[in-house]
Amino acid sequence: MKNMEKSKSSYVLPLIVILAVLFIDQASKIWIKTNMELGEEIPVLGDWFIIHFTENNGMAFGMELAGDYGKLILSVFRIVAVSLISWYLFSLPKKGASKGLMVSGALILAGAIGNILDSAFYGVIFNESYYQVATLFPEEGGYAPFLYGKVVDMLYFPLYEGFLPDWVPIWGGEFFIFFRPVFNIADSAITCGVISILLFHRDFFKEEDTTE
Repeated sequence: MKNMEKSKSSYVLPLIVILAVLFIDQASKIWIKTNMELGEEIPVLGDWFIIHFTENNGMAFGMELAGDYGKLILSVFRIVAVSLISWYLFSLPKKGASKGLMVSGALILAGAIGNILDSAFYGVIFNESYYQVATLFPEEGGYAPFLYGKVVDMLYFPLYEGFLPDWVPIWGGEFFIFFRPVFNIADSAITCGVISILLFHRDFFKEEDTTE
């Protein structure tokens, strides 16, 4: 009985993390969609941190799959991946996983779900953001069918912008921006979860492999 209660309590913190990330992620995206036009910017910390509204059809940090069915394949893949991550996260307490590992897995799961919500529903519930501020539940309908929505990105950190010195190999003399990708809260959660696992929880998977 005590073991069962302990197992249930192991899910409380990860569940809170998932709900918190999803709330912040979706709240920020909906605010951006309903208050800014595509390409619009709001400086936060000078030229170092900018809210820059963009959308992408693909993976984290603006990467995409080409082709007419690339978007559908990616959306289906995300759903399958989330199902597998959910199953694995649910099994972790039984394997003696630490709270830190559970939270790391919860961050990855929440980030994946956050971007799935965009892909699955944003095309249905929003109209386009080109040259206008999008409307939630427009009378004329959304801009894309189910699973063909675009992921909203807005976090932009161009910490350095300028021409590289000529002595730099290959890219010397070219214009360079660091950090170029525009991303969102969901992307950040996935990245933090993966980095945390790589830095602090690799031993768990080594022990699991040895046990198996």
